[in-house]
Amino acid sequence: MVKVFIDGSYGTTGLRIHERLATRADIQFITLPEQQRKDVNKRAKALNSADIAFLCLPDRAAIESVSLINNPDTVVIDASTAHRTAPGWTYGFLEMGEDIYDKVKQSKRICVPGCHATGFIALVRPLIENNIVQKNYPFSCTSLTGYSGGGKAMISDYTDQNRDCSLSVPRIYALTQSHKHLKEMKHYSSISDYPLFNPVVCDIYSMMCVTVNISIKGVTIDDICDIFVKKYGNRPLFDISDIKGESYNGYIPSDDFKDKDSIKIVVTGNDERISLIALYDNLGKGASGAAVQILNVITGKEETYGLKV
Repeated sequence: MVKVFIDGSYGTTGLRIHERLATRADIQFITLPEQQRKDVNKRAKALNSADIAFLCLPDRAAIESVSLINNPDTVVIDASTAHRTAPGWTYGFLEMGEDIYDKVKQSKRICVPGCHATGFIALVRPLIENNIVQKNYPFSCTSLTGYSGGGKAMISDYTDQNRDCSLSVPRIYALTQSHKHLKEMKHYSSISDYPLFNPVVCDIYSMMCVTVNISIKGVTIDDICDIFVKKYGNRPLFDISDIKGESYNGYIPSDDFKDKDSIKIVVTGNDERISLIALYDNLGKGASGAAVQILNVITGKEETYGLKV
C-alpha cells in the first residue's frame, strides 16, 4: 500500500490526481481537514508520513513544502514550476529518453513538466537529437489551452454567468514573451535560444494544441514522421496512429484529445513548410495525468494504469 499525500488537493490539478487514484486498491490517502490545510505543522507531519507527496501548489508554497520534508524516503512529485530546471530534481517527461525511466525510479525529487512545455519538447527535441535542425534554429510556437490551466481564479471568470464577452474568443497572453514555461522549453528541448511563444487561452475547460512550424531545405514530411514513429512508436501514452492527419479531412479540432491522459502527434504541411502538432489535455498529459504516470513508474505499475488513453 502506497501512502499518498496531495498538498493542494483542492486545486484543479490536485483534484484530478485524486480522481485518478481514488478507486485504486494500492493507494492509501493521507488527508487533512480543511481547517488544517494551511497549518504548517500539520502539513509537515502529512508530508513526512507519505511515501509519495504530490505538490499541487503555487511556486512559493511548493518551495515551502519541500523545506518541511526531513524524511529521506518521501518522494516528491511537484506539479508547480518551482523546481523544473533546479539542480537535484528529475524532469519527469518519461518519453524524452530511455534513461529518464531509471532516473525517475531512483529520484526522490521529480517535476511534472509544464503543459505548454510538454508539447513543445515532444515536437522539437527529436529534431535536435536527429540533427534535423541546429540548436540555434529560430523556433516559434503557438499553444492553445483550456482555461482550467489558469487555476481557480480563471475558472471562476470563465464560468461566471455575467462574464465579460471578451472571454468568448481565444485570447493571446504572456505578451512580453516571458512565459514561465520558456525556461524548461529551452532547456529540455536542447535548443540554444528561447522560442518565440504565443500561448492562447480558449473558452474550453481543458484542451491543448501546440503547433511548431519549420522549414528546412531537404527535409520532408516523411523524414519527420519517421523520426516521430521511431521516438514514440512504443510509448503507451503517445498516439502516432494517424501521424499525417489523413482522417481529419482538412480540419484538425484543437480539442481532439481533451479529457485524455495521452498525446497525439500530427505532421502536416508540405515538403517546404511543415507543421508539427501535439494534441492533448492541459489537465491530462499536461498535468495530472503526467503526475500519475510518474507515480505508476515509481510503484512498478503499467504507465497507463488508472489513466484515460
